Amino acid sequence: MSENEQAPIVVEDDPIEVRKAKRQALLDAGRDPYGHRFEVSDHVADLDARYAELEDGQNTEDEVTIAGRLMSRRVQGKIMFGELRDATGDMQLFCRINALGEEAFAEMKDLDVGDWIGVTGKMMRTRRGQLSVAVEHFELLSKSLRPLPEKFHGLADKELRYRQRYVDLVMNPDVRETFERRFKILGAIRRYMEQDGYYEVETPFLHSIMGGANAKPFVTHFNALDRDYFLRIATELPLKRLLVGGFEAVYEMGRIFRNEGMDATHNPEFTTLEAYRAFSDLDGMMDLAEGVIQAAAQEACGTLQVEYQGTTIDLSGHWPRRTMIELATEGAGEPVNFERDLDELRAIAKRVGVKVMDEWGKGKLISEIFEETCEDKLIQPIFVTDHPLEVSPLAKKKAGEPELTQRFELYICGHEYANAFTELNDPVDQAERFHAQVAAKDFDDEAMGYDADYIRALEYGMPPAGGIGIGIDRLVMLLTDSPTIRDVLLFPHMRNEA
Repeated sequence: MSENEQAPIVVEDDPIEVRKAKRQALLDAGRDPYGHRFEVSDHVADLDARYAELEDGQNTEDEVTIAGRLMSRRVQGKIMFGELRDATGDMQLFCRINALGEEAFAEMKDLDVGDWIGVTGKMMRTRRGQLSVAVEHFELLSKSLRPLPEKFHGLADKELRYRQRYVDLVMNPDVRETFERRFKILGAIRRYMEQDGYYEVETPFLHSIMGGANAKPFVTHFNALDRDYFLRIATELPLKRLLVGGFEAVYEMGRIFRNEGMDATHNPEFTTLEAYRAFSDLDGMMDLAEGVIQAAAQEACGTLQVEYQGTTIDLSGHWPRRTMIELATEGAGEPVNFERDLDELRAIAKRVGVKVMDEWGKGKLISEIFEETCEDKLIQPIFVTDHPLEVSPLAKKKAGEPELTQRFELYICGHEYANAFTELNDPVDQAERFHAQVAAKDFDDEAMGYDADYIRALEYGMPPAGGIGIGIDRLVMLLTDSPTIRDVLLFPHMRNEA
C-alpha cells in the first residue's frame, strides 16, 4: 500500500461497519456475498413432520438441503449451533469442525445473525431432543449489513413495526401468521366465486367521472389526454356495464382509493370485493355474503365460531334480517319513519346526538338516527334492509314503498362489512337520481357526478341484477382478531418520519 493510500477505517463498535468490512473482504477474495440460485430439497416444516419419530441422540444418513435466514448462532469451541429460519419454520444447525473442515468452520463462525445461507447435511436429533441438521456444507446466499433488533416485538413504538414491516415479519411470527391468513382468505374467496360461476374481471383504476359511491377522490392528471382523472372510489359502474354486455356473473377484488381520514377501521387505500349477478336480487346477495364469509372463515380459522377482541362471533347458518326503520325506532325509543314530519325527525336526530344539516330530507335523517343509535350495538351478523332512497342512489326502489330501496348492509361487531342492492336498471330513474346527486354537490363534495355513458349503457338494457360490495380488510381483521386495519395491511400508509 502506498503512502497516499489509506486503509478502510472500521469502527469496531459499529455493527453495520463491521458487516460492511466482511462484505468487502469477500469481494476482495473474489467471492460474491449475494449468492445465486440455490436448490433446496426440503422445507423445515416437511422435515419436522418426516422426522417426528426420530429418537433422542439418533443420527441418520439422510442428506437434506435447506436454505433460510440465520436467526441465532452459538459457538462452543469446535462446535457451533445455529438456528435457520425458512418460510415454514426454524431448524437447528449442528456444525462441527470435523465435518466442515477448519476453513469452512472458520467461515461459518464469521457469519452474522441475519445472513441468508444454504446448508447441506444429515438429519439427526440431539441427546436433548432437538431435531437438527448436521451441517457438512454451507453457502452464503446474502450478506446482511444491518443487525436485526433483539426484541422487535416488544418495541413501544408500534409505528416502527408498520414502517419496517419487513423486519416485523422476520421477528414476529404472529404478524407473519396474520398475513398468511390474509392470503388464505383471498384464495378461499376466489375459489368460492369461481365455483359459484363468477368471472373475475379487471376494470380501470383511473376514472374520468367519479361514481359508484359517495366519497372524496384522489385526483391525478392524465398527460396524454391532458385532463384530470380520479383514482377509482368503487368498481360498481364498470362492472354493471359488463352485465349490459352480456356477462351474467362478474366480480373484481382489488384496491379502492378514497381521499379521506384514517382510523382503526379506515384506510384511504383498501381492498373490496364487488360482485354482480344478472337475474339475481337482494336475497341472492345475502346468500352470496353468507357463503363467501363462511368459506373464508373456514379456510382461515377452521371454524365458524370466531373470537374477536374477547367476543365470540357466530358466523354459522343464515343471519337475521331487520329493517333500518325497525332498528332506528328501537334505538331512538320512539317511532322513526316516513309518517313523521320533517321537523319531528330533525328533533329526534338532534336528541340522539346527530349534527343535523338543513339540506337533509327524511331519508337521510332516518339513516343518521340509525347510525347514531344502533350501529355499534350490532355485534352478531345481521342484515339491515330497506334503506331510504335518499341515501341509496344506485338501488332499485322497494315495490309499494317508493321512499325505500331494495338494499342491505351487513353489520358485524358494530361495523359495516357489506353493502348490497337489487340493482337499479331503469335508465330514466337512474338519470333522475344522478341529476339529484349533481345538485347535491353544492353542499356535499362527496356526491357522485352525472355519468352519461353509464346512462347510455342502461338505455341498451341491463337485466335485473343483484350486486354487493364486501370490505376485505375488515373481514381479515375479524378473522385474524386484529384490532386495527393497519395490522392487516402489509405496508400501511404512514406520516413522514421525523
